[in-house]
Amino acid sequence: MSNQTILVVDDDPQIREVLGMALERAGFTAVMARDGAEGLAQSRAIKPALAVLDIGLPEMDGLELCKAIRRDSDLPILFLTARDDEVDRILGLELGGDDYVTKPFSPRELVARVRAILKRTGGGRSAPDAPDTLQIGRLSLVPDSHVCKVDDQKVTLTSTEISILTKLMSRPTQVFSRPALVDAIWGPGMVVSDRTLDSHLRNLRSKLADAGCPDAIETLHGVGLRMGPCQGT
Repeated sequence: MSNQTILVVDDDPQIREVLGMALERAGFTAVMARDGAEGLAQSRAIKPALAVLDIGLPEMDGLELCKAIRRDSDLPILFLTARDDEVDRILGLELGGDDYVTKPFSPRELVARVRAILKRTGGGRSAPDAPDTLQIGRLSLVPDSHVCKVDDQKVTLTSTEISILTKLMSRPTQVFSRPALVDAIWGPGMVVSDRTLDSHLRNLRSKLADAGCPDAIETLHGVGLRMGPCQGT
């Protein structure tokens, strides 16, 4: 499949139809799955550019499906949820999701979110201005192949975590305000809550710390964020 293929996993046939039409009109190829098991099989078979997962799937729900996908893939994931509960949304992001849309939703907004995720992930490629390899202290990143390492230890990151790290490492002395970082990663005009950004940053810091680099990202309170020395302990 081409990198314009979007996998939609939802048990509601009306939602599948609406999303399929919206994505096709936007120039994407939409592939549908009715439950988690079918969605997992499709994700492995067609290798889509992005997956839209309903959290409230029967049997294997969207969060469990996300965990299963994350075991062997960094496929960008957009959650679709009817739950008006911030805990569910943040939990989804902590499991490896990149963004979420709450039902009832605007098909136009969902397509915009899909495009924003693909833009920052390069549809599986690095951004045009991204260097081949970024190196700061013990931390190295190859944006094009999504390879992050602390010394020789590989660190598995989601596409959004890769985008955040690429932005910070590309300008290691610059302090990014939170709104500037949101605009750089999600695009100007996209509404992204502080909790969403915090969740991605918390996950990113935790993964780098577990690999021996707890000083990778510095917070300057009241100012913003910047890269740390990445020297570890």
